[in-house]
Amino acid sequence: MSAKDPFRPADDDARALARKLIAEARYGALAVLREGAPFVTRIALAPGPDGLPVTLISDLAPHTAALRALPDCSLLVGEPGPKGDPLTHPRLTLQARAVFATRPADRIALRDHYLDHQPKAQLYADFADFHFVRLVPHSGHLNGGFGQAFRLTAEDLGA
Repeated sequence: MSAKDPFRPADDDARALARKLIAEARYGALAVLREGAPFVTRIALAPGPDGLPVTLISDLAPHTAALRALPDCSLLVGEPGPKGDPLTHPRLTLQARAVFATRPADRIALRDHYLDHQPKAQLYADFADFHFVRLVPHSGHLNGGFGQAFRLTAEDLGA
């Protein structure tokens, strides 16, 4: 006996909600593999010029070394609302690949865009040990609330 698949195919409403969650996310939970074990940390985020998540991370952070060793990661966005069960509020889990901005032109473009959304990062954005990283999704799982679970492709997410 096989279990019924709880995920629906993406529709326009699911795509729009997923993109909204990314656009509004200023923090997220990033999961990486560190020394062979799962490691989760909170990171600051901004939507990049292309609508995909961007973060600014330091070489001092353990997740930076983990992403350099294995760029595959997962990102959870979506905050609980002020009332009700936190599990009834929409959230999006992305399976992604971390892409470090290494070209000066890419770094400048991401820097300006990121600082528009995270102005306090101005204090450290230009430190040599900080790097802008695009989190390019290859799939996603959207939980839009009770009975509203969707599988999303990279194309659904605008990647």
